[in-house]
Amino acid sequence: MDKLIIRGGNRLSGTIPISGAKNSALTLIPCALLTEEPLTLRNLPRLADIDGFQHLMNQFGVTTAVQGSRPEDFGRVMTLEAPRITSNVAPYDLVRKMRASILVLGPLLARTGEATVSLPGGCAIGNRPIDLHLKVLEAFGAEIELAAGYVKAIAPEGGLPGGEYDFPVVSVGATENALMAAVLAKGTSKLFNAAREPEIVDLCKLLVAMGAEIEGIGSSDLAIHGVKRLHGATYRVMADRIEAGSYACAAAITGGDVLLEGARADEMGATLHALRNIGIDVTEEKTGVRVAANGPLKPANLTTAPYPGLATDMQAQLMSLLTVADGTSVLTETIFENRFMHVPELSRMGADISVSGRTAIVKGVKQLTGAAVMATDLRASMSLAIAALAAEGQSEIRRIYHLDRGYERLEEKLQLVGADIERVGDD
Repeated sequence: MDKLIIRGGNRLSGTIPISGAKNSALTLIPCALLTEEPLTLRNLPRLADIDGFQHLMNQFGVTTAVQGSRPEDFGRVMTLEAPRITSNVAPYDLVRKMRASILVLGPLLARTGEATVSLPGGCAIGNRPIDLHLKVLEAFGAEIELAAGYVKAIAPEGGLPGGEYDFPVVSVGATENALMAAVLAKGTSKLFNAAREPEIVDLCKLLVAMGAEIEGIGSSDLAIHGVKRLHGATYRVMADRIEAGSYACAAAITGGDVLLEGARADEMGATLHALRNIGIDVTEEKTGVRVAANGPLKPANLTTAPYPGLATDMQAQLMSLLTVADGTSVLTETIFENRFMHVPELSRMGADISVSGRTAIVKGVKQLTGAAVMATDLRASMSLAIAALAAEGQSEIRRIYHLDRGYERLEEKLQLVGADIERVGDD
C-alpha cells in the first residue's frame, strides 16, 4: 500500500489539466448495456473506480477496449460493446467496493427485463440507502425483491410500461437509474423533483446521442418517451468539476495562481462563489478557470445542498482552506450525516475545529503543521493533501487508495505546479 509524502510551503503556480468527471463517467459506462452497438467514451479518467466498473461490465458479457492511450497521457478512450448480455447478475465481490455499481440496475432491467445486483459499497460517509432507486423502478412497473444482500428487479413480460415518480428528496443516483430504465420503456415516464447536477445533464446528452427522447434536460421535471432501441455513439465525458474545485482549494491555500485547464465555470457556480467569498480571485478564461490568492483568506458560512447548491463533495476541501482563514467559519452538511471524518485528522495538523451534529465550527489558525494522517474517504483524502500543501514541515497521508478512486495521478498534477509531493511504499 502506498502513502503520500508532502513537504508544505511551496506556492502553486502554473496549469493543471482537469480530467474527465468520475461521477459522470461511472454513469455513462453502464449506458453500453442499453444497445447492441459500440459505445465509445472519450476523456475517461484513469481511476481505480473506472477500472472496477470496467470489470463489472465484463461480467455481463460487455467487451471493453482501450484505444490510443499512452501511459504518460491523462485520460483515455474506451469502447464498450454488448451485442448480447450473458449475465444480468452483479455479484458482491465486484460491487462491494463501489457504490456506483447500483447504476447497472436500471439499464440491465431495461435491456433484459431482469437484474440482480448486490447491495453496493463505497465510501463510509453515512447512510446512503437505495430505497429511492427501487421505488422509482417500481413506479415504472418493475417488481422488486430483496434477499440475501441482493436486489432483484423484474419487468413485466414485454418490458417496463413506464410511469411517473415524484422524488420526496433529490437523489442523483436514483435519477440516473430511472433515466436509464425509462429510455427503453413502452410508454412515457415522468420524473418530478429530479436531480439537476451537470452529471445528470451529461447522462441525458449521451442518451439522446444514442437515440433516446428526453424532455426537460437540465430541469427538475423530466419526461422520457420510451423508444424500441438505442444505437451506439461516441461521446466525450464532461470535465470533473469536483477535481477542479479541489485543485482550486489547493492553489488558494498556498497563495498560488493556477489555471484549471478544461474546467467550466458554468458547472462550478456554487464552488466558485464560495471561493470568491473566501477572498480568492476567480476568472473565466478561454481554456479554463484561473484561481489566484492575492491576500488573506476570509472566513465563510457554507452549507451543502443539491445542485445548484454547494456540492457535498466539496465540503472537506473547503474546510481545509478555511482552517487558515482570518476568522471563524461555519460549515453545515445537509446531504450526509457522517461526513466530518476528516476533522480529527485535520486537528492533528493543528486545525481548530469543533463539530456539533451536522455543523462544524472552524477557527482559523496562522499555521498548520505537518503530521502523519490517515484518509477515511475519497474527498477527506483530498482535504488532507490540501492542508499538507500549506503545512509547515512534512506530512504523511496513508490509505491513499481512496484518492486513487477519484483523482487521476494527483501527485503528478500537483508536481506540475510546484508541489513537493511524492508517492512511496508504506512499509
